[in-house]
Amino acid sequence: MKKCCFILLQFLLCTLLQAQQTTLTPEQIKALTPDWKGERSADGRPHVSDKLLTRLKAVRLEEAWGILRNKGYMNQFEGDWMVLHPDSAMTGRAVTAQYLPMRPDVDKLIKEKGKAESRIGAPNSWPIDVLQHGDIYIADSYGKVVDGTLIGDNLGNAIYARSARGVIFYGAVRDREGLEEINGFNAWIKGYDPSYIQQMMLGGINVPIRIGRATVLPGDAVLAKKGGVVFIPAQLLEDVVLNAEFIALRDAFGHQRLREGKYTPGQIDTQWTDEIKKDFLKWLDANPDKLPMSRQELDVFMKDRTW
Repeated sequence: MKKCCFILLQFLLCTLLQAQQTTLTPEQIKALTPDWKGERSADGRPHVSDKLLTRLKAVRLEEAWGILRNKGYMNQFEGDWMVLHPDSAMTGRAVTAQYLPMRPDVDKLIKEKGKAESRIGAPNSWPIDVLQHGDIYIADSYGKVVDGTLIGDNLGNAIYARSARGVIFYGAVRDREGLEEINGFNAWIKGYDPSYIQQMMLGGINVPIRIGRATVLPGDAVLAKKGGVVFIPAQLLEDVVLNAEFIALRDAFGHQRLREGKYTPGQIDTQWTDEIKKDFLKWLDANPDKLPMSRQELDVFMKDRTW
């Protein structure tokens, strides 16, 4: 996986430099995400709905992870984070950035291209300028902590002002106390250090990146909780949410019936009989307040469900 990611990164970096750009074009992002058939942002990224992102917050990491694995996506989770506010979940759309160890000749080219694109300030602020409401700034800074702090509280405030979200960095931040004071801002990071960024350069914005064990594309839906982060391909978000919500309903029904003593654990924790299925449907009718989706959505979903 490391070799494949490195080769892909080399190819994309060469493409960006030859094309005299610091980010993929909307056409390139569309070509990178052809399975997404819905709305897109102006920059070409898939634009999943706010409603689904809100519902995604209630999905457990294990459920999202398991559903993706069943669909063949085996490398979409990364754990072992330092989380600014562990009890707050975060969902959003991925804006990606790739950082690399400093190489003066390449860094010079990138800064020249940024200037030609009218980008302002240091390159580590450029990804912030493209953020929109609901975006999460996700960066691969190759795990560098000392002299690898991508943001402090000034940039943290700018990020939250633009996105109303936070960051996920395979790297570090500084000014932790200041970041904690930004109401609503959250961060998943690999470390904290009081140093400032040195000997690093921006490789590209909205390009495929590696975050630990996961591959992340611009526009991916993101589910971040204290246990880790799942990166969901945009075209699979609705399936993930509906499947997870159905599993939660099944569990709620099963737990209630077990407490009532109506069924045994062996009956609930296996393929349900027709009798239990009918009981479940009656339970749904009697508990409409428990449905996170519309009943129409649920009925359509259950037509193809094997239980």
